[in-house]
Amino acid sequence: MATRIVLAISTFPDAETAAGIAEQLVTARIAACANITAPVRSIYHWEGKLEKSDETMVFFKTTEERYEEFARTLRSLHPYEVPEIVCLQLADGLPEYLQWVERSCSPF
Repeated sequence: MATRIVLAISTFPDAETAAGIAEQLVTARIAACANITAPVRSIYHWEGKLEKSDETMVFFKTTEERYEEFARTLRSLHPYEVPEIVCLQLADGLPEYLQWVERSCSPF
């Protein structure tokens, strides 16, 4: 397979926001799919304070070729000032699934 598949992860303030943005990214074919998790507990420093909040985590599958557009679009849609957007290259996976991701992120 020539196209590299990546897993992008982001957190959102709630499931409704996560689902709305995920739907936009999948509809635009920038992401093949999005898996929305149950709330996760996040603990982090922000603006000099220790924060603790429940967030919704989303796992997006996209291609390396579409990742820049994915990240740019997600950042423009995201409600956080500095959203978590991290990307992991997949070393391996079921070839048929990886091919499906590639086809799903194709503009045509």
